[in-house]
Amino acid sequence: MRACHKVYEEGQRSVASSRDRQRKLARAKLDRQMARRATKERRRRRLLAGVGSGVAVLVIVAGVAWIGGAFDSDESTDAAAQDVCAWTPQSTSTNTNLKDVGTPPTKDIPTLGTQPMTITTDQGGPITVSLDREKAPCGVENLRFLAEKKFFDNTTCHEITTFGAIRCGDPTGTGMGGPAYTVYSENTPAAPDPSPSASTAPKAADTPLYPAGTVALIGNPPGSNGSQFYIFSKDYSPPTPEYSIVGAVSGGMETVTKISKIATVEDSVGSKIKPKTPITIKSLTVGETAASAAPSASAQS
Repeated sequence: MRACHKVYEEGQRSVASSRDRQRKLARAKLDRQMARRATKERRRRRLLAGVGSGVAVLVIVAGVAWIGGAFDSDESTDAAAQDVCAWTPQSTSTNTNLKDVGTPPTKDIPTLGTQPMTITTDQGGPITVSLDREKAPCGVENLRFLAEKKFFDNTTCHEITTFGAIRCGDPTGTGMGGPAYTVYSENTPAAPDPSPSASTAPKAADTPLYPAGTVALIGNPPGSNGSQFYIFSKDYSPPTPEYSIVGAVSGGMETVTKISKIATVEDSVGSKIKPKTPITIKSLTVGETAASAAPSASAQS
């Protein structure tokens, strides 16, 4: 019996030794590919934020195995096989303002660099936006997909808010419209520090949470974003940030300023935020992804 026990212990030590060697090899490989690992980890976190807790558990298990090298048969070929985004279906019968145009892809979505978006309105020159593929790849893919479907063409910007933002992207102009899916928030600013020491700190030098020119998705409830977005005409720092930033105006800010000064009248619920002069988006297009200064995932070894 003791002999059997000894053999068992020796077997366990051998397995442990083998595991130690595997961990060391995995660690060495991880060190060589740290930049790419960081990018994939960010994508994994975004995906976990957008799926249910049951699926999240499965993804976490897969993530642990991935970090240990279980799926590293070929680092250059597994990136395209991974889901980057998750899209949550919405009922068009429950909300008749929604328009079913399908859903964007979940794989092969760029996560580096920027992508240009051009908004042409009837209120002046075009507004160009630099969309951030690294910080908000799913939000950007959402806009790209909808632009490809001509979802925004000939729609109105139906709101000019009291805090300095123009609200666009709803084909119905009701604030209830959008596609038949939602996407989770990726790049929402952190709430201000409520501690006493923070409240007594100088405010003049603080960076606004939503600087003028920021473009952010709107979700109702927050975190369930569709096609609607804000273009901020002035700095805004709410106590509780709710809007996921997807980019910033890179050209045509004078048109944004002009639109923000249009007089407003009361909407259907009595809020004075409806533009007196209709603001029409003639077209909204999203161009090719611009290369990032950082090397692409497939180029890293």
